[in-house]
Amino acid sequence: MQPSFRFMHAADLHLDSPFRGLSKVPSAVRERLRDSTLKALDKLVETVLREELDFLVLSGDLYDAADRSLRAQLRMQKAMGRLAEAGVQVFVVHGNHDPSGGRSARLDWPASVHVFGTEEVGCQPAYTRRGELAAHVYGISYMESAVKDNLALRYRVREGAPFHLAVLHGNIDGLEGHDNYAPCRLAELAASGFDYWAFGHIHDRRVLHEYPHVVYPGNIQGRSIRETGPKGAYRVDVSEQGRIELAFRELSEVRWLVSEVRIGEEDGEQTLQDRLLEAAEDARREAEGRPLVLRLRLTGSGALLERLLRDGEAEEWAAELRNWLGEPDERDDWVWVERIAVESGGDSRAKDMASEDGFLGELLRLSAATASDPAASRTLLREAAEPLRHHPKLRQWLDGRDDGQRAELISRAGELAAALLRDSGE
Repeated sequence: MQPSFRFMHAADLHLDSPFRGLSKVPSAVRERLRDSTLKALDKLVETVLREELDFLVLSGDLYDAADRSLRAQLRMQKAMGRLAEAGVQVFVVHGNHDPSGGRSARLDWPASVHVFGTEEVGCQPAYTRRGELAAHVYGISYMESAVKDNLALRYRVREGAPFHLAVLHGNIDGLEGHDNYAPCRLAELAASGFDYWAFGHIHDRRVLHEYPHVVYPGNIQGRSIRETGPKGAYRVDVSEQGRIELAFRELSEVRWLVSEVRIGEEDGEQTLQDRLLEAAEDARREAEGRPLVLRLRLTGSGALLERLLRDGEAEEWAAELRNWLGEPDERDDWVWVERIAVESGGDSRAKDMASEDGFLGELLRLSAATASDPAASRTLLREAAEPLRHHPKLRQWLDGRDDGQRAELISRAGELAAALLRDSGE
């Protein structure tokens, strides 16, 4: 019978992430975001110590870049020192953002911290706080950022431990929206003989299989509006009988959230104001006392929504809503409205016109068809935005759009063009 033990599985810390594009936000928001990944690391350590866990597993991308910042490394060293003083082992692999080949400072690390190498899959014993052998922990780090080999096939169980825990940074079954680094198949992992696969790389938490468990804990702190909701790590309890229980622990310092506000055909500005305020206060309560960066999505139909789409009034509403919600430095559970997005599909007349003959109907049908075809949307956006690509920052922004963002841009452009042409009488 194996000893019972408890460990924490975390990944994708991205310490000292730069949070670009914050020049126009209040200093209280800017500083809180810039420190948020480091504060989340502090919460991770505090949780491990408070719950008296036996060891910690970190599944890659501890740092945000290969040439990791000194501030991030010093904070990591301090965190590892606190865990070492409590007798907590830490097992680390590096991923695509922080490959072992990147530049790092010459710092001393506690002997209780084991960083797996890049040449072969290593195996290390993990012990309970009582000194009993709990598991063999296996891992391999990236030497360079783009690893295309199936590293999971190199993992082999070594006898001598009651539990076998594999740590890896990679993409399982080609999960969309993520670079396909260290690609592997779920069927391979399930048949490998390991008891738990501790993965990193995917920033939302997922349990892809049980017994053996194949788990992504997600990142510990959201870094953009695409990383919404609670972020943190999994506490993993293993019983003497080998039963595994997962418990999520939120660690985020600041939450990101997208909330929908629906507008009807007959609704006017007062209704919009009331619903925006209600949505913002609901989001504040949902954040459970944490600061919140909020995007509001306006959906529905009607003249008001069309006007917001056409005339660009959404930013005026966002500015006023920020004033109504109060300054971020006045309370700890502040809400900063990042943007009010008027969703494509809000113009019901545009939908009707898409079925008609003539230029406007053809325009709307073309935009809808292109938006639904990722290859066509990439081609159209590249051609339409060619004059903008001479500007390095705009080129980088355009190249960073994913399939969903390209579809939204094209759909909104089609509806806006249709509204302007219709109102001009042409």
